[in-house]
Amino acid sequence: MTIKVLGSGCANCKRLLQITHKAVEELDIEAEVLYITDIMEIAQAGIMKTPGLIINDQIASYGRIPTLEEVKTMLKGV
Repeated sequence: MTIKVLGSGCANCKRLLQITHKAVEELDIEAEVLYITDIMEIAQAGIMKTPGLIINDQIASYGRIPTLEEVKTMLKGV
């Protein structure tokens, strides 16, 4: 599984990155978590408002910080 957290490096983006790592750890799943800060790459991914969360090339969330439980549910649904 590949998970991308996209953002400019702001506090909200870093918070989503922390939540994502915690969700992966708690679910004990094999996943590569990437933190993407390149504006061009973020735009190419279709994220118009950060922070963004992409799971296996599918946009799962953008423009807000999902809760830990929401991220876990997203990861379970893949």
